[in-house]
Amino acid sequence: MTPSLPVPPRPTALTPDRLPGGDPVAAGGLGVPQGAALTLGAVLGTGVISLPALAAHEAGPASLVAWLALVLLSVPLAATFAALGARFPDGGGVATYARRAFGGSVATLVGWCFYVAIPLGAPAAAGFAGAYVADSLGGGRPTQLLTAGLLIGTVALMNWHGIRVSGRVQLAIAGTLAVLLLVATLVSLPHASTANLTPFAPHGWSAVGSAAALLVWAFAGWEVVTSLSSEYRDPARDIGRATAIALVVMGVMYLGVAFATVAVLGDHTGKAPLSDLLVLGFGEPARGVTTVVAVLLSLGAMNAYFAGGARLGAALGRDGSLPAWFAHGSSAGEVPRRSLAVVTAGALATLAAVAVTGVPLERTMLLITGAFTLVYVVGTAAALRLLPRRTWVHRGAAISLASTLVLLGLTGRHLLPQLVVVLAAVTWMAWRRRTLRGVAPVAPDLA
Repeated sequence: MTPSLPVPPRPTALTPDRLPGGDPVAAGGLGVPQGAALTLGAVLGTGVISLPALAAHEAGPASLVAWLALVLLSVPLAATFAALGARFPDGGGVATYARRAFGGSVATLVGWCFYVAIPLGAPAAAGFAGAYVADSLGGGRPTQLLTAGLLIGTVALMNWHGIRVSGRVQLAIAGTLAVLLLVATLVSLPHASTANLTPFAPHGWSAVGSAAALLVWAFAGWEVVTSLSSEYRDPARDIGRATAIALVVMGVMYLGVAFATVAVLGDHTGKAPLSDLLVLGFGEPARGVTTVVAVLLSLGAMNAYFAGGARLGAALGRDGSLPAWFAHGSSAGEVPRRSLAVVTAGALATLAAVAVTGVPLERTMLLITGAFTLVYVVGTAAALRLLPRRTWVHRGAAISLASTLVLLGLTGRHLLPQLVVVLAAVTWMAWRRRTLRGVAPVAPDLA
């Protein structure tokens, strides 16, 4: 008779600050400055270079209303994810909250959607900077693709050495970006004219909604930093502080550049208003600084997503939502190199596919927009179950869920790629259940 084998122990949910034996969870290496820089890097995307002009063309000066509205809506959304991260610090991020609120199946589905989206979207983020480098140095598409590959490799190398190294680099990136964007705004303001603010809504007030739809993705990123929550030295204290700093800096940067674009450039806004603002202050040679900003923005966003995505994959492996091989490095303070290697290989494979097919790099973004929307919906819905009722963070979660459901409706056909990922996840769960049913538990020793 074939001897029975033991059933692998099912992962158990940990309390925020204790392991099953009662020992404190190992503290990570992130402090408030590094955490704020990583959060800002995830949210402050490359869109700050081009979106102010696109929004101004759509709604005129009234586009400032859309910018302000989205900054304000970011407050409850950021507070919701910060509250979840502070109460349940774990590398699984939104997948962990879904597991606590709705069970393992939902956690697996949303975890797979998010994990797969990161390597699919990385080449597009890197390609944005690559386009600016190609424009400055020449070489066209080959230069763009080469730059994208170098950025992916750089971010992977930064994270290979752990969150302490990538966090310090991110702090330097965030500081440099803050100075550059602030300088661009301040040196251009003497050229502002109130005449550029009238008529305030030349295309009607309904155009403000269209402008807001364009700007939505400039405010994505709050979800990824939840996977870094266990890396904070004191999650309960530091996550809220880091999020608050990132919110304020992001709001000042976005509103400053948007106002200068409208009040200074008026109807003469080009595709890269940041370039035009710098030229007004320092002359034509300053136009090249925009390339530096584009590279730093891409590097910052990719660094945050690679760091969070690698920890998400390790947590999914730990919890049985991915093969156990992924679980290496899932504890706080460890480096999830196996998961990071998968994310990096996936990003390079996507880049290679784009290079072979000739598809524009930006097109890969269409494959992942639905994934981020789903993550927001599931995360805010989980917050309604997990956060204490009759509190401001619970009310903020309700506002965030309503907003993300509207966004989900706007996403439409971009949800189709996620159906493939969902089917793959369902197939994995079915196979895993059959495998576990085929392993009989060990009978207790009654001797």
